[in-house]
Amino acid sequence: MRTRRHRGDEAGDRDVSELAALADGTLAPERRAALEERVAASRELADRLAEQERAVAFARSAAAEVEAPAALRARIEARGRARRAWQPHGVAVAGAAVVAALAIGIGVRVLDSGGSAQRFDAALGPTDLVPAASGDATLTKTSSGWRIDLSATGLPRREGREFYEAWLRNAAGILVPIGTFNDGRDVTLWAGVSPKSFTTLTVTREQADGDQASSGEKVLVGTVDTGG
Repeated sequence: MRTRRHRGDEAGDRDVSELAALADGTLAPERRAALEERVAASRELADRLAEQERAVAFARSAAAEVEAPAALRARIEARGRARRAWQPHGVAVAGAAVVAALAIGIGVRVLDSGGSAQRFDAALGPTDLVPAASGDATLTKTSSGWRIDLSATGLPRREGREFYEAWLRNAAGILVPIGTFNDGRDVTLWAGVSPKSFTTLTVTREQADGDQASSGEKVLVGTVDTGG
């Protein structure tokens, strides 16, 4: 059985819809001045407008935070502009924008987590230079390269012009530097070459002497476990 709607209810629904359009800047110019005048004269309408503005701000913030693809965001925004029609039961268009933004966020997060990142481990053993040293590393593939999280113990801290440098080496003996540090705890390194080919990870003692080549003073050595 259909319920007859009163004119007051319909007017209220139109108010909510127009306030949502005013909040996100899509209200037709010929309606804007009249509605702004009514808002200025009504505390209730002013409060409703503030709610719509908060909803729009939240939607835009959520969409920006998840970094949805530009084309997808443009389609969502265009769809929102096209849906400025009357909404039943006082459902605001800005409220729908919040749902759309959250849907984008969920979709992007699902895509991001759809496949596990490629990741390898390496156990690092000591050399005669620092027999008490040991460490381990996790190598994770990212869009920027390979992030290498290194944690080592037993390495004396080096300061001033002295530091440690980490390297990846391939079977031909080619060395690629992947970063320098002073203390072996919680070190983050980066490599632009794949540990599938450069499978040996070493750490050497270095000093700022203008020579970019390895000193050969290895303090940690390990092999990346690529599972192959």
